Amino acid sequence: MTYRFLPLVFLGFILNFPTTKTTSKSIYKSDSVKTEAAKPAKLAENKVLSFEEKTELLYNGIEAGQYTLPNLETFIKAYEGYSALEIQGKVKNSILTIVDFSFSSTKERMWVIDMENKKIVLQTLVSHGMNSGKEFAKTFSNQNESFKSSLGFFITGETYTGKHGISLKLDGQEYGLNDNARERAVVVHGADYVSKRLANRQGYIGRSQGCPAVAPEVASKLINTIKNKSVLFIYHPTRMYVSKSRLVS
Repeated sequence: MTYRFLPLVFLGFILNFPTTKTTSKSIYKSDSVKTEAAKPAKLAENKVLSFEEKTELLYNGIEAGQYTLPNLETFIKAYEGYSALEIQGKVKNSILTIVDFSFSSTKERMWVIDMENKKIVLQTLVSHGMNSGKEFAKTFSNQNESFKSSLGFFITGETYTGKHGISLKLDGQEYGLNDNARERAVVVHGADYVSKRLANRQGYIGRSQGCPAVAPEVASKLINTIKNKSVLFIYHPTRMYVSKSRLVS
């Protein structure tokens, strides 16, 4: 009788064996999927961000409030130069002012950004030089008596009271592009010809002899905010500037 039951026991063992094996494979496969799924997250954690990616994160974190943000491309170049000048020890006031001359003079194309608190504190109209263009600034110069705007990075200097009231001296930081700013008396000042009323009437605001002039009602606030070694960046997407600048790539 014992021999009759042995084949049945053996058959039961065979039938149960594959089930155990399949379960083992299933568990192994599940663990493998979990491991593979975890890899992208791990790679993301260890990814080294490029300068542009880091700057874009900074840009997206800036509080605009009632104002708008400058173009991202312009901000990346502005921050690149700002960072370089900061490393050189030239920045004492953590305000970054951006002027984007790719915009019409009827637009508020000057942004004043508090880099420490990551917020825009002012956005306003700003003039370009009378020989740089009419509604749009198109040509630029570093030469005396050119009556054109200069592009590039400036460090703000001391204030003084002149024919336009409180004014702010500028020191150009880019050789051949704006290093004659102080000699040319290119300064920040208020001017009656910078006004929305005039822009609406004639299609452009008044122009200066090369100074980044602003409306009289904002001049004092602007100058007292950016004076004493902050960065002013005047930008236009002309190939001439990018090819000559040593502060932007």
